[in-house]
Amino acid sequence: MSSKAGRKRASSSSSSSVHEQLQQLRSLTNSTAVNKTSIIVDASRYIEELKEKVDNMNQETATSSQASTSSQNPLPMVTVETLEKGFLINVFLEKNCPGLLVSILETFEELGLDVLEARVSCEESFKLEAIGGENEGNAECIDAQMVKQAVMQAIRKWGENSHQE
Repeated sequence: MSSKAGRKRASSSSSSSVHEQLQQLRSLTNSTAVNKTSIIVDASRYIEELKEKVDNMNQETATSSQASTSSQNPLPMVTVETLEKGFLINVFLEKNCPGLLVSILETFEELGLDVLEARVSCEESFKLEAIGGENEGNAECIDAQMVKQAVMQAIRKWGENSHQE
């Protein structure tokens, strides 16, 4: 009979251990359930909610890090077309770039290009469409590739200077 009593005590301590664990689980999940099955169901729901929250946070983190990366390093779109007497220059960046217009105009001056016509928008993004004609006194032969490289260089320099400030 002593073996039955031993089993009963082991079963009793095991039962109280399970009961304690269920109470801890109930407390952790803020469950108001009383029976074992309901506590476990509440805990399962709580775990699913936590998983959803983690997934949402991971998505938000990924989205915000992509946004901050693209806003820190916007890729400029620069096109230069050769016209009869000059160039059509288009510049587009996804964000507002204070001071960039000045840098680009200084580059035009260094190249010996006169701005004959320009349209600029720099409210939410930066857009420049300019027609540049070569100076009469400019003996250098400038091609579209040179203009594009010079504008890209001006954008890079502007980016380096704006990150230092």
